Order: sequence, then C-alpha cells, then structure tokens
Amino acid sequence: MKGKNKFQANDKVTLKATGETVTISKFSYVSNMKRYSYTVKEHPQTFYFEEEFGQLIT
Repeated sequence: MKGKNKFQANDKVTLKATGETVTISKFSYVSNMKRYSYTVKEHPQTFYFEEEFGQLIT
C-alpha cells in the first residue's frame, strides 16, 4: 500500500539543484516536520525532501 509520500525506493528522479538523475534508496517520515525525507544511492550521506526532487523518470 502506498503512503502519502510521492516517491518509493528505487524510483529515479532528478535533483532540482543540479539536474542530476538519482535513485531513491529509502525514505522515512519526519514527524516533527510533518514531511518525508529521502536518501539516494548516489549520495548516501545526504538526505533530501520531496520538494528538492524534480520529475519522476520512467
């Protein structure tokens, strides 16, 4: 069942800041900020929020 997050693990998206295509490795809900954070395979030490991603690449 899909939650309220926009992206799932293994989805390919673009980073708005760089235009780089990345693959989502995992996501989690940050309750005090009331939004989802994501980590990507290409930059595992950095987390991103949904608004930092561009279009989903199919």
